[in-house]
Amino acid sequence: MDDKVKQNIINGNRLEKDEGEYLLNGVDLLELAPMADFVRKKHNPSNAVTYVVDTNLNYTNLCDAYCSFCAFYRTDPKDPSAYTYTVSDIMQKIQRVVPYGVRTVLMQGGLNNEIPFSYYIDMVKETIKRFPSITPHYWSAPEIIKMSEISGKTTKSVLEALFEAGQRTMPGGGSEILSNKVKKKISRFKPKNSVEQWTEIHLDAHEVGFKTTATMMYGHVETDADIIETLGHIRDVQDKAMQYDNGGGFTAFIPWSFKKDFTALSKKIANEAGPNRYLKIIAVSRIFLDNIPHIQASWFSEGKKTGQVALKFGADDFGGTLFDENVMLAAGFYNRTSKDELVQMIEDAGYTPTERLTDYTLV
Repeated sequence: MDDKVKQNIINGNRLEKDEGEYLLNGVDLLELAPMADFVRKKHNPSNAVTYVVDTNLNYTNLCDAYCSFCAFYRTDPKDPSAYTYTVSDIMQKIQRVVPYGVRTVLMQGGLNNEIPFSYYIDMVKETIKRFPSITPHYWSAPEIIKMSEISGKTTKSVLEALFEAGQRTMPGGGSEILSNKVKKKISRFKPKNSVEQWTEIHLDAHEVGFKTTATMMYGHVETDADIIETLGHIRDVQDKAMQYDNGGGFTAFIPWSFKKDFTALSKKIANEAGPNRYLKIIAVSRIFLDNIPHIQASWFSEGKKTGQVALKFGADDFGGTLFDENVMLAAGFYNRTSKDELVQMIEDAGYTPTERLTDYTLV
């Protein structure tokens, strides 16, 4: 590794984008591991690896974004596989997982013009009313934009209304790769066709007081420069959030690899990204994202063994149990676990399992 870059990492100096690209394509994977682990311990010095007991629900699969990487969405309401669940339907689904100790419900779905804004507010209120111990971790940036369109409200007003209803956290989906060049190829329709739409929603959310996550789906048409551009945008948004004293900001960064089966984009992708690429991205993310508290390893998207190894490459969080998950399932990818197995995986990797809430408060 270049001595100047290495010293910048050791001294805690912010890396420039060209240094980030150098780490991605010019440094051996095994050289990156100790540096990423060093940075991880500066952010999170304990041996704890956190996890959350959660489930992932989808309220509708009707969508007009037509993303080429997605096998989940449907466009015709008459399609027998299309659905939109009522608030009552979702409450029943949450009720079924309460006995498992679920503390968070992550919910996202398609961009459905037929759903009124009141539906989203009612969903938050009813969740909090019926399940006060569960955090509604709902609605990603594209859904906030859709709510703005159907309600006539500004996106900030939408977020304020959700906050008033009781929501406090928001998932970071819909970012994919934060490069307009890439978005033209994989998500060319509004509200997913520009970097600014995603970043501005999170800027607004943080100003309102939301804690959010940041995500990245890689392994398709992006370059190393596009990945570092993505990390740069996330870092810039967090810089602004840190100026607020309301608790808003990114809690964690979560990368995962594109799963191509049954997607339109699969015709352009010969092979999916493998474990080595994932571990390198985890390591570089931990080093480059100097203002993000946590890096999440994904046992779910990358496989359980790879998820465990990622804990040696800078990750300090092991995600959630994800009892229900249908987006990757639609792309032919199936992976499940239990709380007991999640704890065992963390222990087997040499760490102390520590349960958390959505906002990273420890249980």
